[in-house]
Amino acid sequence: MARARYDSIDALRGAAIVWMTAYHFCFDLNYFHWLRQDFYRDPFWTWQRTAIVSLFLFCAGLGQAVAFEQQQGWARFWKRWAQVAGCALLVTLGSWWMFPKSFIYFGVLHGIALMLVLVRLSAGWGPWLWLAGTLALTVAPLAALAHGHWRALEFLNQPIWNWLGLVSRKPITEDYVPLFPWLGVMWWGMAAGQSLLSGRRQWVQRALPRSARPLAWLGRWSLSWYMLHQPVLIGAMTLWSYAAAR
Repeated sequence: MARARYDSIDALRGAAIVWMTAYHFCFDLNYFHWLRQDFYRDPFWTWQRTAIVSLFLFCAGLGQAVAFEQQQGWARFWKRWAQVAGCALLVTLGSWWMFPKSFIYFGVLHGIALMLVLVRLSAGWGPWLWLAGTLALTVAPLAALAHGHWRALEFLNQPIWNWLGLVSRKPITEDYVPLFPWLGVMWWGMAAGQSLLSGRRQWVQRALPRSARPLAWLGRWSLSWYMLHQPVLIGAMTLWSYAAAR
């Protein structure tokens, strides 16, 4: 049975893709020393990263709201989940090759793979998802404060527990998207999607202007773009660097 797509949601995801690609383009310029920026501490860059990840996770929640409403089965869910989890493993391998001392072991795709399962299981919570999301967003900062009072929590800083996000210091890794607080963003996305579909469906059913249609197309291929854009950018810059040195 054909299932309706909502171009507005796809376009929002596509906007996140464009923003992410621009960010990574600048990051790669910096990696090749053609740009001099501190992507790890400068708020101009760190806040952009936070906003981009938030937009991706919010869109993932919106997508799960659509899937739940359309009664998509677990077989379809697990097929898509396997694609995300497989790509997460490839990201780990690729980042280990480029950044052996700070490779990505729980980045955005790893986080999405875990959160998708939890969000799908909690899809029937309805309006309580707003509260759940708010609580999830507060857990990590509260845990960081608790570290200062209970030294017994130090074990949460060990890599095996980093996926929870209940740390007092950020792990040394190129991308870090743990369960908390980011699950809260995806829960908010699910709650917003269910609210729109139940009471304001026209907001997501509106036809997009022609200028926004490429974003919708891009949003439908977000995982493929995510996996391919960095190898293409880094490969092109490597070739340019090699040619310039000759």
